[in-house]
Amino acid sequence: MESFSSLLKNVSQGELVLAIVFIIYLILGLKTPEPIANLIDTLVGKVVLVLVVIYMFMHVHPVLAVLSLFVAFDLLRRSSLATGLDALQKYAPSEEKKMSQFTAYNQFPYTLEQEMVAKMAPAKSSGFSLSQASYKPLMDNLYDASPVNA
Repeated sequence: MESFSSLLKNVSQGELVLAIVFIIYLILGLKTPEPIANLIDTLVGKVVLVLVVIYMFMHVHPVLAVLSLFVAFDLLRRSSLATGLDALQKYAPSEEKKMSQFTAYNQFPYTLEQEMVAKMAPAKSSGFSLSQASYKPLMDNLYDASPVNA
């Protein structure tokens, strides 16, 4: 009992009340209100929360600082549950997963039709042929229609 009383000897009344509030918050598991959760579940909110925990480690009793660390983690978890970001990260597919599914769906076997067309296709010549054609194109009667390239 002496060690417990010596532990609480240099704790102020405000720190004791804050420790009780932190313990109640952790035990009861209250839901974080939506406006507060929207503030905390941003990058700025998380940075501010980390700065508060660092401040607690520097200026208050170590037991209260560790308790504030637990409260901060729980507050972040509850805020992400309240805003829906937790479910989005768990169940929404990433771009890599989507692309792997698309490539799996687009893998087709080499078909008989492709094989036959490849056999029937004429041999390709490399480059352009600069020789004159043996035929001369003729234009049919336009019946007072305007040319396409006009």
